[in-house]
Amino acid sequence: MAIRQAELDTSGEIRVHVETSCTGDVMDRASRLFEKLNMHKTKLRNGVLIYLAVRNRKFAIIGDMGINSVVPDHFWENVESEMLNYFRENHFTDGLMKAIEMAGSQLKKHFPYVTNDINELPDDISFSDE
Repeated sequence: MAIRQAELDTSGEIRVHVETSCTGDVMDRASRLFEKLNMHKTKLRNGVLIYLAVRNRKFAIIGDMGINSVVPDHFWENVESEMLNYFRENHFTDGLMKAIEMAGSQLKKHFPYVTNDINELPDDISFSDE
């Protein structure tokens, strides 16, 4: 699984959440899910949520304050741009995997694995119907 692979050498946490649709602002919805999924409760505040609304073809990426304070300027916008390039070609899985890989790379760089690291959040993809 791509999430487990991306988290191998980091204490950071990546979650993917997929919904059928998003009726409002995609960033607002992703922010609410970030909190609902307890992404803000990691010890180092280094959680990353990748949110997808399939029917509306909307997506967003949200990083917690720990990771946001150390990634380069416009990093998340660059990740979204990479995803969009794949999505335009209907390569949705590849786009998602690329985003997970890019987030994992930054997490490894700034939050390397430490002895006795605890996987604070599930690695599975979560789903809901909005």
